[in-house]
Amino acid sequence: MLKDDRRVNSPQSVTRVIQILEALCASPRPVSLADLSRVLNTPKSSLAALLRGLAEEDFVVSGEGAYRLGPGAFGLGSALMEARRRFQSSDLVRDGMRRLAERSNETVLFAVRDEDGETMTYVDVIESRNAVRFAVSIGDRRPLYSTAGGRALLAAGPEEALERYLRRLKPQRLTEQTETEKRRLAEAVEDARKTGVAQTIDQAADGVTGTASVIHDAAGTVIGALIVAAPSSRLQDQRAELARQVLQEAAAISRSLGYRPPRRS
Repeated sequence: MLKDDRRVNSPQSVTRVIQILEALCASPRPVSLADLSRVLNTPKSSLAALLRGLAEEDFVVSGEGAYRLGPGAFGLGSALMEARRRFQSSDLVRDGMRRLAERSNETVLFAVRDEDGETMTYVDVIESRNAVRFAVSIGDRRPLYSTAGGRALLAAGPEEALERYLRRLKPQRLTEQTETEKRRLAEAVEDARKTGVAQTIDQAADGVTGTASVIHDAAGTVIGALIVAAPSSRLQDQRAELARQVLQEAAAISRSLGYRPPRRS
């Protein structure tokens, strides 16, 4: 087998092919081999072999030294969209919730921001099997400022929207630990924006720790927050690991819905 054949047929080449198609999807204009090499941090020789195979199947077309998606890619895209219509987004979110519930052994919730912009509503829940667990009913509402899910939703929005929210906010103390100072609330949301995950301890209810990250759809729209809620006493030494699990699963669900985060230059 020739060296190029080994490279094209290696397991890593599958990942590279997907990365090439994603890069071409994200670009409004044809992309040169040199630019693909830079964006994907991959040698041009490796990409050239894969691009030849994609061109043979009409997944890419080339012209003037640059590549764009071809009719084969659009045909596959149409087939995938039809398959997605048959497999509802709510099923994909629920599958991710089940995985997270198994990993964390805690209650997992999905919440959406309400139209009033001040609260969120729990729309799905998988309860922990622990005898002592956090319990909530579908349809229950919570304020954004005092919940992990709410802070994650605020962090996912633009800075100007957060400023408007805080200006009209009249926070109430729900527990002895509830943060009501607006400057500190802004700092907590900013921290969630940087890390991608929000975490609260005894903020909305005594003895409850919440950990949350948002889920995006294919258009990049935030559709809700994935949340793990558990007794604070049980999570004293596990909060960092729980944050990692929630962040990973929210990203996995978003990816299953078609979301591809912008590549950093």
